[in-house]
Amino acid sequence: MFVVQVCQMGNKQVGHTPCLFYSFTKSFEHMASLTPLAGTLGHRRAAHLLRRSSFRFTKAKVDELAGMTASAAATALMVAQPLQMVQPVFDDTATTGVENKVWLIPPIDHASEPSDDITLRRYVMGWWVHEALHDPGLVHKMSFFFHQYMIVTANAYWNTHFFDYLSLMRWGATGNFKKLATKLVTDNCMLRYLNNQQNTANNPNENFAREFLELFTIGKGPQVGPGDYTHYTEEDIVLAAKVFTGFRVKQNRDVVDAETGIPRGDVFFGQHATGDKQFTERFQKTVIKGATNGPGMWKELSDFVDMVFAQPEVSRNFCRRLYHWFVSRNITAEIEEDIIEPLAATFRASNYEIKPVLQQLLQSQHFFDADDSDNANEIVGGMIKSPLELTLQTLSLFNIAIPSPTANPNIHYQQFYSANVIQRIFGLAGLPLFFSSDVAGYPGFYQNPDYYRQWFNSSTIIARYKLPQQLLTGKTQIGNGNPNASLRIKLDIAPWVKNSGFFSNPLDAYGLVQELLDYMLPEQPDNDRFNYFYITVFLDNLPASDWTYEWQNYLNTGSDAEVKIPLERLVTAIMYSPEYQTF
Repeated sequence: MFVVQVCQMGNKQVGHTPCLFYSFTKSFEHMASLTPLAGTLGHRRAAHLLRRSSFRFTKAKVDELAGMTASAAATALMVAQPLQMVQPVFDDTATTGVENKVWLIPPIDHASEPSDDITLRRYVMGWWVHEALHDPGLVHKMSFFFHQYMIVTANAYWNTHFFDYLSLMRWGATGNFKKLATKLVTDNCMLRYLNNQQNTANNPNENFAREFLELFTIGKGPQVGPGDYTHYTEEDIVLAAKVFTGFRVKQNRDVVDAETGIPRGDVFFGQHATGDKQFTERFQKTVIKGATNGPGMWKELSDFVDMVFAQPEVSRNFCRRLYHWFVSRNITAEIEEDIIEPLAATFRASNYEIKPVLQQLLQSQHFFDADDSDNANEIVGGMIKSPLELTLQTLSLFNIAIPSPTANPNIHYQQFYSANVIQRIFGLAGLPLFFSSDVAGYPGFYQNPDYYRQWFNSSTIIARYKLPQQLLTGKTQIGNGNPNASLRIKLDIAPWVKNSGFFSNPLDAYGLVQELLDYMLPEQPDNDRFNYFYITVFLDNLPASDWTYEWQNYLNTGSDAEVKIPLERLVTAIMYSPEYQTF
């Protein structure tokens, strides 16, 4: 049995609403099955699929997926959508003396580029978050999956190189994992972040080699002897480091990968450890033939990657990570046998193509908690949202207008995304986006046994619970500086209810609450819970006819003074609820 306690603050007040104690028990005693789910998804399962697979959650997308089969819906979500903007822009007016919006990332052969400073780095970070907010599929969810365990920090190298790294994560998001792992070797940010830039024949540096095996591919496994970690040994790390010697950064981005179109590092044979490398019995004592020139270094790298990916544990390790990301942090012996092993077999059979594995998992009965007699006790609503899901899915659900990146790049990138979203909302909620303190990524995604519980603790709860207040007031509320400073966005709740098309009939108080709960909560609340939101919170124990009167008066006069109070009360209570914190 697995008990999640979402909030343990008793009746302590957070804002104006008591933080409710909420715990639910998830039983993992079931017959796990990858058999495809039959029939159309319907609303509940479509909403579950979208919450788990995309940072963008909208009523329209849920309704679209609800009429599809699980197979068709999973396929549709894997289609890469065009970017809102192919790269960030910045305002160069201060330099030129005239209004001048220019691309932040210059052409590869450009003679000069903007100076590399914190402000422009934040532009790149804000650009990625904006694209994630508007991606209706799972490409950005998967690119962040890869960032989580192939991590670099935003200041690992220059802005342009960090942009290239994010582009590589997006390129490989639903492509071939083996290719992505290979191309990561020459990513300029990674070469700097894990010190392969300092890895030479005369002065080996093992950092990148260690993480390539432990974090990126095969995984460490239990230690079974001195320097022996089940899946590789310390000797294998030493030899892998020799394979990686001589791969160097290209600061001016003048070397471009032919397949990805993304600038990369290159080989420098003069710093490469020549000679054959014989690995241990963990790799069947495979001999990697040493390169004799620069072009031969690519063959040596390819042979090494082939050797690593020939080990079945690479596919298992990847599929466990994928399961943690999309389904649950709990992998029992049964899940290992009935879910992980078949997924890993699919992965190997497809030569490490990612889409077949995603398809098999996301269309399965198990993913939708439909592989046992109780389809509402295990997976749906079974994980706590990270600050990314909580914030971006809220912004997209309410279709909150974001400051234009072209009309005023400084407000869009620097003031809104960097200062308010990334620093205040994400950072104070425990997600220092693109500045992980550990090479293993963000603890909420990997640190056993707490995992996602780390998103919801005494140091992060206030930031999470300030989100509705921030959106409804349009004020920053928390963090350094003036709490009444502009957030740069605002949810005007009454006009949204009136004009969004979200509600079939806003005059109907019962229907309005029901429709909002249907999309905001992962499961249909029972009668007592529904009545709490409907009667106690929204109606304030007054007759429903009072709401109908006030809404009609708003339609007649345009004054929302009386209707926005119960609407804000309702939205705040739902977002404060433990159910909304989960997905």
